[in-house]
Amino acid sequence: METKSKTSGRLLFALSIAALGVVYGDIGTSPLYAFRLCFNDATPPTQASILGVLSLIFWSLAGLITLKYLVLVLRADNNGEGGNLALMALVRGGDRSMVSVGSRLILFSGLFGSALLYGDGLITPAISVLSAVEGLQVAAPSLHRCVIPFSLAILVGLFWVQKHGTQRVGAVFGPIMVVWFVVIAMLGLRHIVQMPGVLAAMNPAYAAGFFVEHRFHAFVTMGTVFLCMTGGEALYLDMGHFGTFPIRVGWFTFVLPALLLNYFGQGAYLLGHMHDPDAYGQLFYRMAPSWSLYPLVALATAATVIASQAVISGAFSLTRQAMQLGYCPRQEIIHTSEATIGQVYLPVVNAMLLVGTVSLVLGFKDSDSLAGAYGLAVSMTMLLTTIMLAICMHRRWHWHPVLVALLVTPIFGFDLTYFASNVLKIPNGGWVGLSVAVIMFTVLVTWQRGRLLLSRKLTEESISLTMFLPEIGRSHPLRVPGTAVFLTGNADIVPRTLLHNYKHNKVLHENIVLLRVMTEEVPRIPATERVTVERLDGGFTRILARYGFSEDPNLAELLSGLHVEGLDLEPMKCTFFLGRETLVLAAGHNMRPWRKRLFAFLSRNALDASKFFHLPPNRVIEIGVQVVL
Repeated sequence: METKSKTSGRLLFALSIAALGVVYGDIGTSPLYAFRLCFNDATPPTQASILGVLSLIFWSLAGLITLKYLVLVLRADNNGEGGNLALMALVRGGDRSMVSVGSRLILFSGLFGSALLYGDGLITPAISVLSAVEGLQVAAPSLHRCVIPFSLAILVGLFWVQKHGTQRVGAVFGPIMVVWFVVIAMLGLRHIVQMPGVLAAMNPAYAAGFFVEHRFHAFVTMGTVFLCMTGGEALYLDMGHFGTFPIRVGWFTFVLPALLLNYFGQGAYLLGHMHDPDAYGQLFYRMAPSWSLYPLVALATAATVIASQAVISGAFSLTRQAMQLGYCPRQEIIHTSEATIGQVYLPVVNAMLLVGTVSLVLGFKDSDSLAGAYGLAVSMTMLLTTIMLAICMHRRWHWHPVLVALLVTPIFGFDLTYFASNVLKIPNGGWVGLSVAVIMFTVLVTWQRGRLLLSRKLTEESISLTMFLPEIGRSHPLRVPGTAVFLTGNADIVPRTLLHNYKHNKVLHENIVLLRVMTEEVPRIPATERVTVERLDGGFTRILARYGFSEDPNLAELLSGLHVEGLDLEPMKCTFFLGRETLVLAAGHNMRPWRKRLFAFLSRNALDASKFFHLPPNRVIEIGVQVVL
């Protein structure tokens, strides 16, 4: 018993350290730029403004991140998975109807909130790495020309190592982040000791006074204060990688104390250098002793590389969920851990993020410019998460509406204010993340709508099994030995691949399996509930295979372990018939022409079904099917 307890303790410690390297990299490196960017000619650093901004940062981290995400949102655990799509599936509870306004609101919040994270996934690596490498200019101003080349080299290296997997990356990055949080805490503590009066900023009256004095400029500043919270949404999205407890342990023992100490330390330093016009330029590095600048730049660069890991691994998890739920075309999924099913690598997503991030670095050139692009996508994601959280509290947790209102109203108010402030950034770069989100949202809803229309079209033009089986019994067609497996999206109709094979070859296999794969809106399906088998007349068998949205359908493995009397389902002895639809686009009101063309493009470039379902390639026969859409 004691040994088991020690083992559990070691595992928790290891997961908590790894979580520091994957989950908290983004929010953990925000001190590099968030505080200094709050001050400018319109909001100069005075004692009142410094304490006011610090008060906003303190209550944002302690209130919105701690209360909303660590206490409430992480409770929305969809069987171990998190993120907007998992939350959407949890709230819908298997109800996929689009009739009510509430259902549509849930669907929009889940899909658009997820699409926004792709925009965040592009900007986070760019601004994080640039802000760290720019520290070279403080140590040696002559190195300013090296900032962009160094940043690009680091980013290329970061995306290259993704193929080694989250667990290995986290095992390396975790200890580095421990050092990072210890160092930034000590840097801040050093200046707090010299000016302890800065701790008065914990009084919310200073935040209120900041608004009274600066009014509209204070509202604008909130868009920059929000940068201290970017990465908060990754806590929920990456929950499937580590679990809720290690994430909470890491936040309360390392991350939150270190962040608050460093922000208050920056405030203390700035209070002592208010009359220095360059004081808030590269403020983080100015806090450090001159002898430590080069090691600090190296550590900060390593930490910002790690910061990018949270959104990259989150994008992998998100895309995988979207594929399984039917909102994204099939892509290659590479599992990077035999022990943890949630750790995956998607080469196509990785390549897209790399190209987008490099383009942003070349386009914006410095972190100050990128700050204008950063925050809008994240703030909108947080706002949509709050909406779905409120629905989840009422519909799934059955909390009293009054309690839900008391908890959610202040959180929603803060989220809405931060979002409104970030909207002002649209002309200065905020359009980047928003544009990426709109593009991704369009892809998600177009694929889902296209597949729905395609399924309806195939059903309308097909023959029901109740009509087909009696006809086979009367006509007695030639039957050849063996088992033929036909993949179908509707097990009540005859697959078009079966009809084409029968029409042209005039034969049927002795045993015919109609195999349907269904993805449920839960992360995983228990093994005992995985398969349903139904024997029909004429040598036909219907098999329903159910998977969760965090599982990959391996049909070869499933069939080889399935024992049905009188039926040989050994994959290397079966013949698998797959249909490859060729879409013929026609005029119609079911979908706009440009969306039809987009759907056809996505369909042509989707991963081959035999690879996605792990079927033996030498046992697969593809039959082309033309469908007028």
